[in-house]
Parts: sequence; C-alpha cells; structure tokens
Amino acid sequence: MFRDQLNEDRIRIINWMHREMKIYFPEYKDTLEKVDGAFSLELLKQAPFPDNLIAHGEDGIRKIWHDAKLRGRGYSRAREILQYAKVSVGIKDGAAAEKTAVKWFVLKILKMDAEISVIENQNNQKCQKIPHAGNILEIAGIGENTLSGIHAELGDISRFDDVKEIQKLSGLGLEACSSGKHKGETKISHRGRKRFRYWFFQAAKSVVAHAEEFKELHTYYTTRSDNLLKKMQSLIVIACKLL
Repeated sequence: MFRDQLNEDRIRIINWMHREMKIYFPEYKDTLEKVDGAFSLELLKQAPFPDNLIAHGEDGIRKIWHDAKLRGRGYSRAREILQYAKVSVGIKDGAAAEKTAVKWFVLKILKMDAEISVIENQNNQKCQKIPHAGNILEIAGIGENTLSGIHAELGDISRFDDVKEIQKLSGLGLEACSSGKHKGETKISHRGRKRFRYWFFQAAKSVVAHAEEFKELHTYYTTRSDNLLKKMQSLIVIACKLL
C-alpha cells in the first residue's frame, strides 16, 4: 500500500509538471517523447522552456546529458528538440519563476523514483519467503512487482481449498443482473478486495502482452464467432484463469 501511495504521489507531481509545460512549451510531449525518462528529466531540470533550450544550443543540450553521465540514443534528439523550441507558441511571461517550479517537480520525481525502488526491493525480498512465490514467477508476464502486489492481498495460497474461494475474495466472481422476467448481463461482483482485483487485472494485461499462450487465448476470445467477448471481458476471463 505504501508503494502504491508513492506511485500515486509521483503521478500527481507529474501532472502538475504537465500543467506548467503546456503553458510555456506546448510542444514538449512531441519534443521529449517520454517526459519522465532520464534524458527528459535531466533536460527539464536545467532547460525546460524554449528560450532556455535555444540559449544552450544543440551542443549545450548534449553537454547537459553528458555531465549527467547518461548513456544511450537520446543524444541524437538534440537537434530535433532545438527545432521544436524555435517554433514553439508557448507564452514567455513569468517563465523564470515557472522554471524554478519545474526544477522542483523534477527533483521530487527523481527522489520518489529512488524511494519507490527501495520499497520495491524490500517487497520483492519479503514475498520470496512466501510459499509458492517462485511458481507464480514462472508464468511469463508476471514480474516481481505484480507478485508482491498479489501476495500482499492473497497471502499463502495454500490456505484456500478451492479457486472459487480466491475468486470470491478478489471480486471476480460472476453474478447475473436479473430481476423477475428480466435477464440482464452477467458481470463480475466487484465484491472483495479491490487491490487484489486490480493486481490480477494488471497481471492479465501483462500475460496477454508477453505470454504466447495467453495472447492466443485473448485473440480467440475476441474473434470467435460464438459468444464473442469484448477486450475487457476477455481480460477478466484471463484474470480468472490466472487465479
């Protein structure tokens, strides 16, 4: 829960930063691509707005990254970033003060990234001590963070006698929305542990992306001629299969 709270706080700070950037450099998303990436954050910390980027120039932008000891293909984007800065339609009034605000947001994000990394390492070490944790990690697409999220809500899986008990705990059990002669759609109950349901849904999305057998299953459910499922319905079914 502490890790989730840190992530929510991080997202909130990124949204605040987005607001400032949209005012002073509306083209920043096209310019930086992944705004919270290492190259982007380092640039935002020192030269977030068009005037700052133009003042540094192409070589100056690369120097910022070089001084931060960054490695990768990000250096090739310096010229393109400078071109966006030269044609930006962002306002300029108050940019000096807002530059300080953006720098604060970046430093806060970097600090929270370090804190989240520490918490995740502790979580992963703890959950490895829980029986059958290794078996869950053998499923392609389920990583240590997902595992720790599942175990935080599930605990020792051997205390359950049947999968339906776990399904009921997660709120993924099916119930019919019917009354009298009216027969409505069958939906999941949403009763049980919300966080547990969240983590299994995330696991379902991940295995569909990374595990070939689940990817084929998802394709089958969403393209078959009989009892065709929507993508969301298919992910719910796959989450239940993971259970």
